[in-house]
Amino acid sequence: MTTDQDRAAVAAEMEQARRDFRELLTRADSAGLRRQSDGTRWTNRQLLFHMFFGYLVVRALLVLVKVFDRLPRAASLVFARMLDAAHTPFHLVNYLGSCAGARIIPAARMPVMLDHVIGVLQRRLRCETSTALGRGMYYPTSWDPFFAEYMTLAQLYHFPTQHFRYHQRQLTLGPGGIAHNGDAGGHRGPRCHRIRSLRNLPSSIIVD
Repeated sequence: MTTDQDRAAVAAEMEQARRDFRELLTRADSAGLRRQSDGTRWTNRQLLFHMFFGYLVVRALLVLVKVFDRLPRAASLVFARMLDAAHTPFHLVNYLGSCAGARIIPAARMPVMLDHVIGVLQRRLRCETSTALGRGMYYPTSWDPFFAEYMTLAQLYHFPTQHFRYHQRQLTLGPGGIAHNGDAGGHRGPRCHRIRSLRNLPSSIIVD
């Protein structure tokens, strides 16, 4: 993200995701929200929470990038390797966290919360200098296939919408429970993401 045009494009894709999220939840009925998604063990409601949560995670990661920027570059590499080693409990928490979050937060409240989070990210993006956007850190690539081994702050701002669009295609809110074929932005995403969040979970918590 080296130009104002690049910055505007990332802000615009967040804005479109925000609008699409609100429309998805406005159109969804109770039966659709309870329906199983396509390619995950989450229901549509749980998956929608997971899509929202991706933006919330990035708010925290923005702080982490700035912390590691003050340390030797190897520090974030060591940190990422430690997180990679803990990928099994992470996937368990990732799965159960979205199950719990969808129960705690009413579906009607999720668009309001996403509006706020994306608004914060857009404002922060506008204030970032070109130098700041070039800073980065290492990431645990086993946690999410959209994590590159090393990502700049600019790439991090793009990450949650990649994540959102991929999971949007797994929603089955359409007539007859068909998967939602939303705007993919020309990026289909890796097939492994359909099962990565579940393949290491104990069979006792996975429901068919």
